Amino acid sequence: METTGIVHRQTAERVRDTLERLATERDVWVSTAHPDHGPHQVPLWFSWDGRAVWMSTGATSVTARNVRTEPRVRLALPDTSDVVLLQGEAECFPDQEVPGGAAEAFAGKFGWDPRVEEGSFVYVRVVPRTVRAWRGEPELRGRVIMRDGMWLA
Repeated sequence: METTGIVHRQTAERVRDTLERLATERDVWVSTAHPDHGPHQVPLWFSWDGRAVWMSTGATSVTARNVRTEPRVRLALPDTSDVVLLQGEAECFPDQEVPGGAAEAFAGKFGWDPRVEEGSFVYVRVVPRTVRAWRGEPELRGRVIMRDGMWLA
């Protein structure tokens, strides 16, 4: 792993950078698991409301089925040189029962509104309990920036 040029960020800076990425990025890797079928991972679009990550997927998708059985999930932003991992419990909202603000923010960000699609969709909300962020080996120490749902900075 190349570490040249990596400056060790303090916790407050990591939190700030993470919040900026959550507000601006489009894609997140969603890892779920089912006790009988094992792990499942898929990239989804997401929006961040300042407290939770919101995604949408088909109501009968593996992700939705897994979340209903085992709500613990891990999310990862897709940059291996600027890692952000979130852990939390997911909750599914049928597309006609999702809070309006979350659905409008999602539709505004992507120009796509699952609520008007022919098929049945769910919105998946994840409120992070733990967040880890690091850029290379020099930042492995101190990578936990949220614990028990509280930012550490």
